[in-house]
Amino acid sequence: MSEYLLAIDNGTQSVRAVLFDARGHLVDKVQVPLEAYFSDQPGWAEHHPDDYWRSLCLACQRLWANTSVPKAAIRGVTITTQRATMINLDRHGQPLRPAIVWLDQRRCDETPKLDWWWRTAFKLIGMEDTIRFFMREAEANWIKTYQPDVWEKTDKYLMLSGYLLYRMGGRFVDSIGSQVGYLPFDYKRRAWAPRHDWKWQALPVRPEMLPELVEPGTVIGEVTAEAARDTGIPQGLPIVASAADKACEVIGAGCLEPHIGCLSYGTAATINTTTRRYVETTPFIPPYPAAAPGRYSTEIQITRGFWMVSWFKEQFGHYEQQLAAERGVAPESLFDNLVNSVPPGSMGLMLQPFWNPGIKVPGPEAKGAVIGFGDVHTRAHFYRAILEGLAYALRDGKERIEKRSGTAITRMRVAGGGSQSDAAMQLTADIFGLETERPHVYEASALGAAINTAVGLKLHPDFETAVREMTRVGRRFEPNPVSQRTYDDLYRRVYRKMYDRLQPLYREIQDITGYPKLD
Repeated sequence: MSEYLLAIDNGTQSVRAVLFDARGHLVDKVQVPLEAYFSDQPGWAEHHPDDYWRSLCLACQRLWANTSVPKAAIRGVTITTQRATMINLDRHGQPLRPAIVWLDQRRCDETPKLDWWWRTAFKLIGMEDTIRFFMREAEANWIKTYQPDVWEKTDKYLMLSGYLLYRMGGRFVDSIGSQVGYLPFDYKRRAWAPRHDWKWQALPVRPEMLPELVEPGTVIGEVTAEAARDTGIPQGLPIVASAADKACEVIGAGCLEPHIGCLSYGTAATINTTTRRYVETTPFIPPYPAAAPGRYSTEIQITRGFWMVSWFKEQFGHYEQQLAAERGVAPESLFDNLVNSVPPGSMGLMLQPFWNPGIKVPGPEAKGAVIGFGDVHTRAHFYRAILEGLAYALRDGKERIEKRSGTAITRMRVAGGGSQSDAAMQLTADIFGLETERPHVYEASALGAAINTAVGLKLHPDFETAVREMTRVGRRFEPNPVSQRTYDDLYRRVYRKMYDRLQPLYREIQDITGYPKLD
């Protein structure tokens, strides 16, 4: 009997239950949309934890109703999730408040005071603003300050990954590869920070509130009777730790070596490489844990990357969506036609995709910008400029990674929703000047999680073998020399100068309007 792996991918907009075989072939998949996050205040983003679990259960139940794979052939299950979505549980394991989703923009005005020696040290090395940003962004500080009764009752403080693994297996345990957020985590040691670390002063979190951490690929338990009843997954099936969705996506795209760059065109657009060295691509900003033991992801992120693409489609893409429905085709093909109707460079329309503030580059005052408008420009030019702006920003990230790591990125893979667009793939190849490859499956995050399961259950002896056996290249896109020259000039002579020229104006906008709110 063939052997299969169940990977559950809880993203920002949907939950997917995906079956793979040990060679990385996608056998069956069910996708369940999540309820949209809600906002009680501008900039807030919250979601009910129980809805995450209910959606996971529904995805699994629909999978069993539609697949021909016998449950007895499934060797194990794993869960990968969106990052930095936080959940408070009481001593009975029940949620105390809605989850604070990673997209949330609230900040805490009252933060803990560090000991004088920490403050002095951070001032001497120029990290004052970075530490202040960390403490103000930390969800734990906001809850402790503005909802003290909730924090007082909090027994466990978990990432979404830890919460779903608890619901599945009954234990408070999570993967090292999922710890991306405002927690007392030591990224260099890949463990909870030692007791003397400044993060324990900067946050109200206590060690007993956090889950046990294990390396990706570790068997952490079995599916409980209650979870089996809710999901239809066989009771006693091994549960294997994987990692966060971006980390899983990187190895699911086959990027296990530092010379292979992985672009993710998802809600957050990122560029990643995997390395065994601890490399801070932005000084004092740590690399994240990779989805393979002992490795790091040198990630640079455009926080709301392809969110802008979704925004455009909602605001200006009604015609394509209606026409696609009438023709019975995927809307993406019609949006590709929109992109291809205008030349590379969008006739000088340039977009800077900083619609969400950052810590360093962009800084906390940053905003998005579009320059070069003329009477020739249409919504097609604007749509193409969005895609080009994202690729410019990620090329800048590539160059920063290369400079800090000392390793040239010579191959490029693209995963995430945007990778389904041939037009987006081609302009990416042109802007980067590299052959750009699409993985053989779109569900790269789920495949990366399945790779963890395959290694954890000894279907493959190690991650190198599993990645080699379970990932492949789908389609390749070669740079067009003419387009490449146009893009190279626009990138070097225009895009690279935009942020420095506009930054003073961003500060003036913030001073006048109060948005985004700074110290």
